[in-house]
Amino acid sequence: QVQLVESGGEYVQTGGSLRLSCAASGRTFSSYPMGWFRQAPGKEREFVAALTWNGGAAYYSERVMGRFTISRDSAVNTLYLQMNSLKPEDTANYYCAAARPFYGGSLSRSDAFEYWGQGTLVTVSE
Repeated sequence: QVQLVESGGEYVQTGGSLRLSCAASGRTFSSYPMGWFRQAPGKEREFVAALTWNGGAAYYSERVMGRFTISRDSAVNTLYLQMNSLKPEDTANYYCAAARPFYGGSLSRSDAFEYWGQGTLVTVSE
């Protein structure tokens, strides 16, 4: 069982940067593939970025590639999402998610993830 708590969302101007954090409970954090998803008002949840359990590969949606960076620090059981060059269309609730340990399938699908945080709101001004 994994519990996830996101933080770092706030109001920011276009072109600004934010770093989201996701604190995970449990002693086996390093064995979980992790991801970030987002959901804007009135829209479906969409994939943002994911990291394999061993950190060997990172995946990004085309909409954020080159602007966002996902990373993890297993020493403090925390997942990060560095977001640069933010745009108004990045406005959404951002959710951290964990797949089952050592999962090796596609990480761009929300149904690959078993554990979800409550979300943190990012608002980017026009």
